Amino acid sequence: MTEQTTTFLKSSRKRRIVAFLIDHFVLSFLIVSICFLALGPDFIDKASTGKIISLPLIMSLGFLLYLLKDSIKGISIGKWAMGIMIRDENNPTQIPSIGRLFLRNVPFIIWPVEFIVLATSDQKKRLGDKIAKTIVVKNPNKPAQLPRILMLIGVAIAFFVLFIVLIGSAMKNSDAYKTAITEIEKSEEIRIQTGGIKGYGIMPTGNISVSNNEGQAQLEIKVLGNTNDMHVNVYLEKENGQWKVIEMQ
Repeated sequence: MTEQTTTFLKSSRKRRIVAFLIDHFVLSFLIVSICFLALGPDFIDKASTGKIISLPLIMSLGFLLYLLKDSIKGISIGKWAMGIMIRDENNPTQIPSIGRLFLRNVPFIIWPVEFIVLATSDQKKRLGDKIAKTIVVKNPNKPAQLPRILMLIGVAIAFFVLFIVLIGSAMKNSDAYKTAITEIEKSEEIRIQTGGIKGYGIMPTGNISVSNNEGQAQLEIKVLGNTNDMHVNVYLEKENGQWKVIEMQ
């Protein structure tokens, strides 16, 4: 059957909402990851000294990416997973131009209104569809269900691992963490209990808060020893641009 004789059925609201949530998750995480990579692993200390100048540019590029998410044949990652696609409302065999697909996503700036319109529209259209004169239909050539499910699982696992790596890298490259490690290595008690320090855990937990060269931090660091491992809680404060350990347990 050729595309010209294919009957295109409108997508359900449920599929469209799930596709949007998938897109939002994937693109938001991608933008955050790009921010981490562009700012560098020492971005926490850059933020405390006001040296971050590229963040507005990165966020602008991320927003542009969000608006262009449907540019490949009217199908985003979420729409591919849900088996739906965007087409011209007067000719469903035709893929709207990139300009129209871009225009269609601009109203997402006011996404609560978009959701209300989609939920109440008899035509199952949101503002973007009405402005760009598009419809969302079921993809008659959608991939089998298993590959789509496996793709989503793979993306979720990859993003989780990347998140752990990025956060761990940022924490370990902070001046607060480095100060805490210096104090840990000075501790005779820790050396005795661990039988000698041979390393540290992959990712410290806790939080670091900085503003105008002042801040507080609470870190839990896993110390790997020759005979025993142990967790050390370190509380720090930053004054006049310098971190100092207040308490270590």
